[in-house]
This record gives sequence, structure tokens and C-alpha cells, in this order.
Amino acid sequence: MHNLKYKGKQEVGTVLGRKMGTLLRQSPLFADVDVIVPVPLHIKKERIRGYNQSEVFGNGIAETFGRPCMGNGMKRTVHSASLTKQSRESRLKNVGEIFVVNKPKALEGKHILLVDDVLTTGATLEVCANKLLEVPGTRVSMATIAMAMH
Repeated sequence: MHNLKYKGKQEVGTVLGRKMGTLLRQSPLFADVDVIVPVPLHIKKERIRGYNQSEVFGNGIAETFGRPCMGNGMKRTVHSASLTKQSRESRLKNVGEIFVVNKPKALEGKHILLVDDVLTTGATLEVCANKLLEVPGTRVSMATIAMAMH
């Protein structure tokens, strides 16, 4: 994870995404997924890093899953400090209004696979999923590469 997130090793995310896509295809719960949407980074952070690690993961899933990855499906409107050391309550407060659905018409009526690199408290995924569920007719499933252990 460290290599993917901080060392520029995008291939780690792609390989893990392909493996996840292969596993998801075997489950009937994911058979009708229409589109993969990664949790967005703020544009400033993405420019510094050079890529969104969740989008790289999503692209790997898309390759094997046979569904498009919509990297611009959501947008992060506020640049916030790293959330890695914050509690769930603090994370929910900080991420509550910073995500928007960028292309709601393109997502209407879709089963969306929301992807992120690491699940820590679930606050970011929860807020993003709730935003996506505001789009008429959507269903949201989630996948992450890893889960942080406390």
C-alpha cells in the first residue's frame, strides 16, 4: 500500500484491481454492476501525487470486470488534511460536505461499485455512497484494497 500511495508504484493498484475484479466477477452480488467510481482525491493532492490510487485500483477492476471506470464520477471540493489519524466522528465531520457527484445524469439508474484504497473507519466511503444514493435509481456496492487495523 505504501508503494502504491506514496512511492508512485501505480502497477500495484492495477494488479490488485485486476485480482479484485476477478474475484468480484465470481459473485452474483456484483453481476449487475454497471460502473466503477473511485473515491476522488482533491485536485491539489492528485497533482502532487500524479494520480489517484483509488482510480488506478478501479481501472484494474474495470479491465477484468468488463465495466467502465468513471474517474470523474465524483469530485472532492475541499482540500483537507490527511484523515489517517482521525477518529470516525472527526472523519465524518470533515468529509460530510466535501464530496459531490460530478456527473449525476450518467449515473442515474446504475449499480455503482465505489472503490477506495484503504478502509479505515468507513466514513469516507459512507459519505460518498450516500451522495451517490441521492442520484435517482442508484445502488452502491463497495470494494477496497485493504482495511486498516487499529
